[in-house]
Amino acid sequence: MKKRIIALCFYVLFWVGFFIAARLFFILIQYHDAFKNSAGELFSTFIHGLALDISTAGYYLLLPVLFAIPGLFFKGNWYRLSLRWYTYLLIVFSSVIVVADANLYSYWGFRMDYTPMIYLRTPGEAMASVSTLKAILFFFTILLYSSLYIFVYRKFIDRKFNNLGVVRNLLPVSAFFLLLFGSLIIPIRGGFGVAPINAGSVYFSKKMFLNHTAINAVWNVGTSAITQKPVKNPYNFGDQSTARVLVDSLTVKKGIPQKVINREKPNVLLIVLESFSGFLVGPDGGDSLVTPNLNRYAREGILFSNFYASGTRTDKAMPAILNGYPAQPAQSIIKEPKKTQSLESLIKIFNAQGYKSAFWYGGEINFANFNSFVIGSGFDQIVTQDNFNPGDFNSKWGVHDHIMFKTFRDSMTVVREPFFNVVLTLSSHEPFDVPMEPVFIGSDNMTRYKNSVYYADKALGGFLDWARTTGWWKNTLVIMVADHCCRISTEIPAGSKDIFKIPMVWTGGALNTSGLRIEKRGGQVDIANTLMNQVGFEGNFPFGKDLLSSRSKSFAFYTYNEGFGFITDSSSVEYDHKVKKVIVAEGKDPASAEANGKAYLQVLFDDYLKR
Repeated sequence: MKKRIIALCFYVLFWVGFFIAARLFFILIQYHDAFKNSAGELFSTFIHGLALDISTAGYYLLLPVLFAIPGLFFKGNWYRLSLRWYTYLLIVFSSVIVVADANLYSYWGFRMDYTPMIYLRTPGEAMASVSTLKAILFFFTILLYSSLYIFVYRKFIDRKFNNLGVVRNLLPVSAFFLLLFGSLIIPIRGGFGVAPINAGSVYFSKKMFLNHTAINAVWNVGTSAITQKPVKNPYNFGDQSTARVLVDSLTVKKGIPQKVINREKPNVLLIVLESFSGFLVGPDGGDSLVTPNLNRYAREGILFSNFYASGTRTDKAMPAILNGYPAQPAQSIIKEPKKTQSLESLIKIFNAQGYKSAFWYGGEINFANFNSFVIGSGFDQIVTQDNFNPGDFNSKWGVHDHIMFKTFRDSMTVVREPFFNVVLTLSSHEPFDVPMEPVFIGSDNMTRYKNSVYYADKALGGFLDWARTTGWWKNTLVIMVADHCCRISTEIPAGSKDIFKIPMVWTGGALNTSGLRIEKRGGQVDIANTLMNQVGFEGNFPFGKDLLSSRSKSFAFYTYNEGFGFITDSSSVEYDHKVKKVIVAEGKDPASAEANGKAYLQVLFDDYLKR
């Protein structure tokens, strides 16, 4: 048994070494970009990328560990020979990816994923634009690279599996290897954390090249193959040019915005509230007891009373809020770094105007590729649960909101203006465990949810009341918006518009008005254009409108996994793409709402595929 474990340990080291060398190969091929960075920065890519290297090695170890069990019962050299040819196949497969990725990065600007494999279905067309010399050089490099590692394996690793000996206690040893097989899930998913490992987990720098270098290309190809995205638009409802005209008519940029800001370059504090539903906010027509602080600030500031979430999760909300990019039904662009880095960014625009930016979140930043998204957005400072005392991790998701707001408040005593700070709360996320005596009595989900929102609102109110006493408050616009609603009851259909209605409130000393109620229908994708027109900055957010413009259309669009919803002042529809029909139609002209919603989704997904 001991010889088998030692042999497998050497097998793991072989693959980790292979991937470390692959990263070095990538750096050498991309020397023109790589050597613009310091040796320390390049070394950091190996440290941060090690998690993906180990994860990939874990995948490669699954079959060797599994087949080690029958290897205990049957004599002969079949296990060693099988493992040898299995490894040779993996070496060739991995070498193709390593060599192709290193050479193609200059053209693509992102690490290789499954997408290029699609073109291999038609190899003639795939190679048509490649010269014969380049093709020969490419295949020669793969041959050389593969041969080198086959030699290394044969010379140093293969012999470790020779003469493994006879195992006497078959059942206990078999149980051990079965347990070892199951435990491989730990390195594969990157540890015991809530969030499984993803490409964004290894992002660590503001320099995108360094983040890309830390990615393991083999891991990237494999995981993207498992979660393949469509390559054709599944929402092709009609002529693309006609759809484009309809969308342009919805997002027309003409009109004079109502000026509500009294400063040319106000500070911006954007607070994204986890799972704050519209039905819990009093001024929004909801429960008057759950969010007393948000209610108070809504009455004093500007309430957008017909406001909707773009999607159903935080990972779909953040691109909508910070990039003006709508959520897709079954996909989430935040999970694809090569796509998110192509989006226009509010943060980068404000940074270019001299603002200092920061992102604050008390939770796990690696969840759903959040790390790559936040870094790619251009924040000067990123604060996550890693910056808090582990003793304060009293929530499944990280530190609770009162701790996060207290630490954030301390940092804001020495803040440099102008600033654009984003705070994402988390305590009102399921399972709704908060450090507070219940205000609403009951053990059902709805009551627990209301208590968690009440707690989050209390932490929010305490921070805002303190902020009003500071010197920077008079120069600051505070935007409070929910990331999404919370569907507590399964009796409510997943695509119901009631699930997507959320609060958005503007407050702060930079407002020149109070007690204003904006009835125009809109959503998270409209925040960027509305804010940009207030401060006079230029940006390109084609899917949104200005909610304060006199000529912008009153509509909201949202998506859920099966379809979309489209709402106007007179009509609304809920379209289920799986059954290919409208399942809810209300108002005077639902046919028009359906046509607009289909056009919007078709143009959106066409844009998504091209990024």
